[in-house]
Parts: sequence; structure tokens; C-alpha cells
Amino acid sequence: MSKLLERLRDPVRSGVYRVTRGDAIAEVMRDATLIDLKGGDALGAIARALQFPAWFGGNWDALEDCLGDLSWRPADSHVLVFSNWHALAGDDLGVLIDVLRSSAEFWSGRGRPFFAVLV
Repeated sequence: MSKLLERLRDPVRSGVYRVTRGDAIAEVMRDATLIDLKGGDALGAIARALQFPAWFGGNWDALEDCLGDLSWRPADSHVLVFSNWHALAGDDLGVLIDVLRSSAEFWSGRGRPFFAVLV
């Protein structure tokens, strides 16, 4: 098992990370969810990629609620890989990172790895 794969299975290391090369995480992509933010609609892209339930409210608070639930996606860990994150306008990137960090803390506290990787 590679060091990266080992790290992504450790809930204590849950968090938001940035990598400069997508191939650095190619080996873990089979268990990851790819989210392309090219259109600038982060909430919509995340909701579609993670198949959020109908009750998703389409705002940042609702995103945090959904990421703190994920009961419709049973898994031992969650790895979200974001491409084209630089397409986000204004404060959206900062808010997204805050929500992702909060979600990582939440899941880490429950002994389940949660990683967001910005490629």
C-alpha cells in the first residue's frame, strides 16, 4: 500500500489538501468521487456528484448538512477530488474550503476518514 493510500485511510489526517498533479492520486481514484467545478457552480456540481437527496437546499449551510450526513453513500471513508476549483468566483472558494474542513473534522471525530483534494 502506498503512503498516500495509507494516509487517506487514516481519519486523524482527514482534511483539505491541494496537489499540483492529478496523477499523484490516480491510485486512489477508484474509491474517490471526482467533482469538476469548471462551470463555477460548486453547490450543483457537488450535489450531482454525491447524489444529494431531494431535501438539499442548494446553499452553503445545506452543503455542510449533507456532507455531515452522507447516509445515502455508505462507505468507510470519503475522498472528494475537485478539479477546476480555480473557476470559483469571489469568496466561494474560501467558503467551500471552510465547509470541507468542517466536514473533515466532523468525520475524523467519528473515526471515519474524509478528504477533499484540490487538483
